[in-house]
Amino acid sequence: MLDISALLEEIKASPYEEIAVRAPHSGLATFPEGLAPGAPVNGRTGEFRERPGTLLARIERERNPRDVTCPERGEIVAVHRELHGSFVEAGTELVRFRHFLTRVEVEERILKKALHLFLAPERARYYFIPAQDIKIKTAGSRSVSVRDGEELFIMSRMKREMPLRYSGPEGVLYAVYFSHAADVDAGSPLIGVCPPGLVDQVEDVVARVRTEWKETS
Repeated sequence: MLDISALLEEIKASPYEEIAVRAPHSGLATFPEGLAPGAPVNGRTGEFRERPGTLLARIERERNPRDVTCPERGEIVAVHRELHGSFVEAGTELVRFRHFLTRVEVEERILKKALHLFLAPERARYYFIPAQDIKIKTAGSRSVSVRDGEELFIMSRMKREMPLRYSGPEGVLYAVYFSHAADVDAGSPLIGVCPPGLVDQVEDVVARVRTEWKETS
């Protein structure tokens, strides 16, 4: 089991992640006035995240401007104003900002270290087999125990469906990281499995994060 106290203190010492915002394609780059290090920025908002985040830059190609907006709430660290009015290639870093971790994000980080993660073998859509899907929908994922070699998923790719077996330690299906409606990239976690004897300890970890974590406004 992880040393939760040490991990929490480590995250508290750097309670953020720095995110680089890059040019989505080549074109002429411009930056809005007033955007400078220390400025607060917002990500998408609205019930359906329909309102774009703070404008960070604009890329114009063939007289078609495209706004580059902030994906998350945070604080500007650097703006590459030396690129203002210049032609940039796709992937060029335009702005870097600091995103302060939310309680939910901290929980997810710790759980992904504490649980055994079963990863998607390739980019596809994934589903639980019908028997397990019904059980999860009626009683929750933690009502399901899994064992090595058990047929647990259906992998759907290019109109073909194939069974996929779980490989890893026996335990409780503690977390589900995929949605039936979206493709999952290869190497992304599908589920997190907790050994039966550690469920109470993991619950204590979650409770502690909820008590101790103070979000940055």
